[in-house]
Amino acid sequence: MSKIVVAMSGGVDSSVAAAILKQQGHEVTGMMLRLWSEPGKEDSNRCCSPDSMALARRVAARLDIPFHVVDAKEIFHRTIVRHFIDGYAAGQTPNPCLLCNRIIRWELLLHHALAMGADFMATGHYARLQHQRRTIQLLRAVDGAKDQSYVLHLLTQEKLAKALFPVGEYPKSEVRRLAQEFGLPVAERPDSQDLCFLAGEDYRQFLQRNAPHIFQPGEIVDRNGTVLGRHTGLANYTIGQRKGLGLPSSEPLYVLGKDAPANRLVVGKAHELGGRELVVQPVNWIAGAPPGSPFHSLVKTRYTARPARAEVTPFANGTGCRVRFETAQRDLTPGQAAVFYLDDLLLGGGTISQSEVTL
Repeated sequence: MSKIVVAMSGGVDSSVAAAILKQQGHEVTGMMLRLWSEPGKEDSNRCCSPDSMALARRVAARLDIPFHVVDAKEIFHRTIVRHFIDGYAAGQTPNPCLLCNRIIRWELLLHHALAMGADFMATGHYARLQHQRRTIQLLRAVDGAKDQSYVLHLLTQEKLAKALFPVGEYPKSEVRRLAQEFGLPVAERPDSQDLCFLAGEDYRQFLQRNAPHIFQPGEIVDRNGTVLGRHTGLANYTIGQRKGLGLPSSEPLYVLGKDAPANRLVVGKAHELGGRELVVQPVNWIAGAPPGSPFHSLVKTRYTARPARAEVTPFANGTGCRVRFETAQRDLTPGQAAVFYLDDLLLGGGTISQSEVTL
């Protein structure tokens, strides 16, 4: 029997994870984070709304396990929200969920769990672990449609040694069935897909209130640098965007990239979208060290993207790599993550720092 802290959210996946571990005879404790919300919207953060908190408490009571709340408002704002704002200010499209998984869940929350004497921390992520003689491998979930290994690529061997993902071996339909079997009040609760601190609204509205200074108008140019018009601030646009550019053209124009130092938005026609090369830096290699030579991999460049075949060349200093795809990929976006797979095995991943569409 192990002592296990389960990171609970009030959702079906983490609730079933706790129930499975309790059924297996482990000493289980539920723990939930209290995250930052905008002043005046303190109850709007979807990861820790009053409704979510109440549901998590009900689940813990149903399972007869202790339940604790960890106040993470200040560190969440200082690291995750500031990273989100600073990323857009730098012309990138950041993914705060990736950083939150590393800093908030797998540093702050894990620290609290270990301080309580826990042997492991479990989450409701859809992913699997496989213990080899010297390393712990991170694998895709059984349910490919729900696989969340992408957002876990920042975990190290040290963190994986303390990690458990109980629902990774089940399809989502079975997880919901188990929730009903365990009598949990969250069996039919829908999944949340939005950034928690945006409370379901468009990210631009959040940035306008919290970082209006980043909306500096500038030039819209093509890839040759020809000025075509004016933009209203780089943060208002996303790679691949077609609507809302306000440019007269005989063919539709799309956002190809952002030249943040010059505050220019780069646009082009449909055939110019995408690219074949990326620089990814920094990179976390799950095994602890980069492969010694270039290798072929399936690469995901967004959480919802389909994996694409590519050759990955690690840098000699181990800090990053260059990725060259077999075919051009649309919407390659600095600030997002590129994650490398060998079949179901996650090799590593990191932040897209540069793509070939950048001027």
